[in-house]
Formats: sequence, structure tokens, C-alpha cells
Amino acid sequence: MVGSYLKSTRIMILESYNKLTQVEKTVADFFLNERITDYTSKAVAERIFVSEASLSRFAKKIGFSGYREFIFAFTQNIKENKKLDQLTESVIHRYQVALEKTYQIIDNEQMIMISNILDKNPRVFVYGIGSSALVAREFCSRFVRLGLDVESATSNDEIMMNMSRINSSSLVIGISVSGTTSEVIAGLKTAHEKGAKTILMTAHRNIHNEKVSDIIIKLAYVKDLQNSNIISPQFTSLVIVDVIYTHYLNYRSKERMSSLQKFLHEVKEQK
Repeated sequence: MVGSYLKSTRIMILESYNKLTQVEKTVADFFLNERITDYTSKAVAERIFVSEASLSRFAKKIGFSGYREFIFAFTQNIKENKKLDQLTESVIHRYQVALEKTYQIIDNEQMIMISNILDKNPRVFVYGIGSSALVAREFCSRFVRLGLDVESATSNDEIMMNMSRINSSSLVIGISVSGTTSEVIAGLKTAHEKGAKTILMTAHRNIHNEKVSDIIIKLAYVKDLQNSNIISPQFTSLVIVDVIYTHYLNYRSKERMSSLQKFLHEVKEQK
């Protein structure tokens, strides 16, 4: 399982608890509440009066390949001895889930293609509203250091005023986790109609936003992400920005590194 060693086994057990059989819940309760010195399958099975096969089924039910992999992760968690409460572990785990989902869905060839598109378009605009505005500004902050002519529009008024500046040589990137941010979608629609290249970053693609986007970058979906319920909604978007940035920096790396060093030197001189 990708990245399972990074997770808290406690959180994994709790997340799967309601799906467990009664026997498996007996195993879960043991690992949640008790500590012993011998975690071999035979010793544990005898202690809680279940079969060794039940331990294996339990481990697989919560996401491991078997009991051996589970107990390795479990004992590693014990060795780390971090005194984190359930809420802290839950937040960290959600970020790990977001990274794993990003790993699963990211299209590496698409990332390379977009870095090349950025290189070929003389003017780039990035649209984002609300939390996505932070991503749009970060995008500009990162790429402008490498010499890219890029600008963000982070309100309805800014997007509307920017429409007159769009032409067929422009690249417009919209960021909307929900895929339904009306201002961003309207901005992409206008840009698309004017012949500009359009890219949408979203966790929810639909027929409407497919019609206004030449390329859709799929963002990892985590429950309640756009509502800022637990983790920052811009997190998965920023991961994608970093990946594109890395490919863009690598493409003509000497020239880009020179631009970056020059930018950093000028900032230092102004302090």
C-alpha cells in the first residue's frame, strides 16, 4: 500500500472500525488499548482468544497486505513514541491521504506538457477566487522569479477587467477545487472564445468546464476540502503548482536558474 508506513496505525484502525466484524473489532480494541512485549501472531492470538487467520483478515481489512506488514508499522509507531492526540494525528493523516491521492492520479506527461506550454506562451494569467486566490498568487510569485510574464486575477472585478487583455497568444489558468466557481469558469469561457489557451485545475470536472478548458488538471479530492473543514483547501493545488514549477525550472535549467539567482540577488540588494 502506497505510503502506509507513514500513517498512524491507530488512525487506520479507527477509520476502518465500523467495517470490521465483531472478531476483528476485538483485535482492533486490543491494538488500540493494550501494549505487550510479544506481538507475534501466535502470542497475540492466544492472548485475545482469536485465530491467527483473524489477525491476518483484520490487517488486510484496514489496508495492509497482511499481519506482518501491519505489526511492523504498528511497532514503528510505538518506537517513535510521539505523544500526539487523535485530533493531531487525524490532521496529519488527512494530508498524507491528499498526497497519496495526488500520487495516484497525477499525469506526469501532462505536467511536462504544461511546463512546455508555459514556456511558449508570452503572457500568462492565473484566475482564482477565495482560497484558490492564494494559489494563484503563489503561482505568480514562484514563476515570475524564473522570468515568466505571469499575473493573477483574484476577484470577480479583476477577472472581468482582464478580459479585454486576452488574445490568442495568451494562456489562462483557472483554479477551482469545486469546478463550479462562476467567476473563474466565466473567465475561462471568455478566454477560450477569444482563442486563448485555457487550463483548469479542479477536483471536479464536468461537461461545462470541459467545454471552456483545453486542458483539465485533476486535483486530488479529499472530503470537505473546499470547505476548509480540516486541512487547507489549497493544499492539493499547491502540490501540483510545485510539480509544474519543478519541470519548468528543469526545462532550460541554466537560463531559469540564472533568472532565479538574479531575482534573489536584486531582492537582497533592496533590503
